[in-house]
Amino acid sequence: MQLNEIRNSAYAAAKELLSLQRPGFFRPRLLVVGCSSSEIAGGEIGHLSSPQIGAAVVEGVLSACKEAGCAVAFQCCEHLNRALIVENETAEKLGLEPVWVVPAPKAGGSLATAAWQAISQPTAVEHIRADAGLDIGETFIGMHQRDVAVPVRLSQTSVGHAHLTAARCRPKLIGGERAKYTGEHLK
Repeated sequence: MQLNEIRNSAYAAAKELLSLQRPGFFRPRLLVVGCSSSEIAGGEIGHLSSPQIGAAVVEGVLSACKEAGCAVAFQCCEHLNRALIVENETAEKLGLEPVWVVPAPKAGGSLATAAWQAISQPTAVEHIRADAGLDIGETFIGMHQRDVAVPVRLSQTSVGHAHLTAARCRPKLIGGERAKYTGEHLK
């Protein structure tokens, strides 16, 4: 698969997810993205890392997020405990505590390394509560989403050879059978 195809696939998936109109769901203000460049290339996660593929995914996702007015967090691999790379402005706006690390291809992964290079003022953080998520290659991003993450079926099911899953988040439904629920306050 060509890098342009990967970039376009990542862009299309992020754009579709961010533009979904779902009553009762949070408007995406923060998207978390996890990605295995190895899986995209057709290999086993962690064994065929590609900085070029990581950069193509970052470019596509950043473009879609910019258009949608949505911040983005790129997940590092398990060697950095799945820390996240965000714009420093995003970290400050959301009150996220920075951690001291710079990702590299074998310690953070190709996606996080590419994000660090592409973002104007990158910073690493340990925890976020994203409104939406894209998981390219089954990298397990659930720990970085709000409590009620609901799977979303996108028209695109893969990026390269990697399986693509997506989720949007909604508030918890509490109060039992007498409670009333509307999505108006979430718009």
